Amino acid sequence: MTEINRALISVSDKKGVVELGRELQRLGWQIISTGGTARTLREAGITVTAVEEVTGYPEILDGRVKTLHPRIHGAILGRTDLEAHRRQMELQGIMPVDLVVVNLYPFAQTISRPGATLEEAIENIDIGGPAMIRAAAKNHSRVAVVVNPERYPQLIAEIKANGGVSAETRFQLAVEAFAHTAHYDALIAAYLTGLPGWQGGIFPPTLTLPLTKVQDLRYGENPQQQAAFYASTFPRQGLAAAELLQGKELSYNNLNDLNAAWELVSEFSEPAAVAVKHTNPCGVGTASTLAEAYRLAYDADPVSIFGGILAFNRPVDQETATEMVKIFLEVVAAPDFTPEALAILQRKKDLRLLKLDLLSRTSDPLELKKVSGGVLVQTVDREPPDESRFEVVTKRKPTEQELSRLAFAWKIVKHVKSNAIVVAGDRQTLGVGAGQMSRIAAARIALAQAGERARGAVLSSDAFFPFADTVEEAAAAGITAIIQPGGSLKDEDSIAACDRHGLAMVFTGRRYFKH
Repeated sequence: MTEINRALISVSDKKGVVELGRELQRLGWQIISTGGTARTLREAGITVTAVEEVTGYPEILDGRVKTLHPRIHGAILGRTDLEAHRRQMELQGIMPVDLVVVNLYPFAQTISRPGATLEEAIENIDIGGPAMIRAAAKNHSRVAVVVNPERYPQLIAEIKANGGVSAETRFQLAVEAFAHTAHYDALIAAYLTGLPGWQGGIFPPTLTLPLTKVQDLRYGENPQQQAAFYASTFPRQGLAAAELLQGKELSYNNLNDLNAAWELVSEFSEPAAVAVKHTNPCGVGTASTLAEAYRLAYDADPVSIFGGILAFNRPVDQETATEMVKIFLEVVAAPDFTPEALAILQRKKDLRLLKLDLLSRTSDPLELKKVSGGVLVQTVDREPPDESRFEVVTKRKPTEQELSRLAFAWKIVKHVKSNAIVVAGDRQTLGVGAGQMSRIAAARIALAQAGERARGAVLSSDAFFPFADTVEEAAAAGITAIIQPGGSLKDEDSIAACDRHGLAMVFTGRRYFKH
C-alpha cells in the first residue's frame, strides 16, 4: 500500500470545510468526498476524488445510498497493523482512509421548524454518516474522526506540527464522535416516541435523553461542587431559551430558584409577581397592575425577599422598576422590560435581568430526579386547579371572597416544598411554611409569619391533615377558611373542629406533594 494520507469529507454543515480542504491539499492529502461537499470543495479549487470513483458504484435512491460500500467502510475499518487485513485490502483494491470528517443531516433543525412533516423528518435521518462516524471511532487506533467544525484548526495544527494526528487526540475525537451519534439517535427516538402513532407509552423500556450543554457553571449548590446546565429540547425552551440582558452568568442556585419562580408565576393569567428563596415562594402577589402585584409580593415578606429571585408574567414597566431598585435582588425575570424600566434597573450593575417569555415554558411531559443508581421519572403536573371539583365539607360554606382567596392559596401551595402550608389574604401570601417534617410545624411557621394578618385570612395545605391540630392552630390564629385535598382516615375530626370554630373547609381531592 502507498503511504498517501487520505481524508474522507462528507458534511451537512459546510462551516470551515473549504479552509480544511485547502490545508489538507497543501499538506499533500488526497480528499475523497460526496455530493454537495465535493461540489463545494471543487468550486473552491480543491481537488476531490468522488466517492463513486472509489466504490465504482453511483449514488442511488436520491442519495440515500452512497457511502455504504465495502471500499469505504473497509478503508475506514481496516487494521493496517494486521497482515491479514492488509492482504484483504490489497486484494479488494481498498486504500486506507486516515481521517473521516463527517457531520450529519440537520434532523434537529428540521423537526424544530414550524409545520415540519414526518416525511421531512424521516428524510433528514442520516444513515451513511453515523455509520462512517462509528466505524472511524471504532478504529481510532489508526483513524481520526472529526464531527465538530470547531476542531478543524486544532486538527490542521497538529498535522503540521507532527505529521499526523496523535493517539491521544484520536481517542478524544472518538469519544466525541460516539457521543455525537448517540445524541443524534436519542433525538430521533425522542421525536418519534412523541408522535401519536407511538404505542409504547410515556415510560418506554429504555429512556434516551438528547441533552446539549448550554454552559458550564461556576459551581454547583456549593463551591466544592462542579456543575453545568444542559438543555433538553430543540429548539431551546424554558430557562434554556432565556436571554440575559444584564449581570454576570447565572449560577446553579439561580437557575434552580428561577425555575421554581417561573413555574409558579406562569400559573396566573392576571399580572403577578413571585419572589423565591431556596426554591420556595416567600412572597406572591397578583393585581390589576404589575407594580401593585410587586408591592403585594414584597409586603408579604419584606425580610426574605432580600437577595431573592423575582419573576413577573408581564413586561416590567417604569413604576415597577422604581420600586424594585429600593432593595437588593439577585435576579429579575420577565417576558420583557420597557426601555424606561431598563434604564432604571441598569443602575444596579450586579442585578441580573433575564428576558424569559411565558411561551417558552418548556413542553417537556416528564420531569426527572437523580437518585443513587438511577433516575426517578414522573409526568409534569401542570393541570390547572379545577375549582368545579372543590367540595365544601363543613356546615359553613365559604364566602365568595374566601373562595377567591382559597383558589389563590391553592395555586401557590402546589409550588411549596412539602410539608407545605400557605396563609393568604386578597391576592397576597401572608405566611409560608415549607419543607417541614410535620404538617403542624409547617402551619405554625406560616401562621407565625402572618401574625395578626392571619385574622380573616385563609389557609391551604398541600396534603391532608392527619390530625385536627392544624385546624385548632388555624382557628386560634384567626383563619376563617381552609383548603386541603382531604382523604385522611381522620378527616371527620378536622371537619368537626372546623364546625366547632365556625371555619369553612374545602376538599380538592388532589394532593400537591413536592419533594
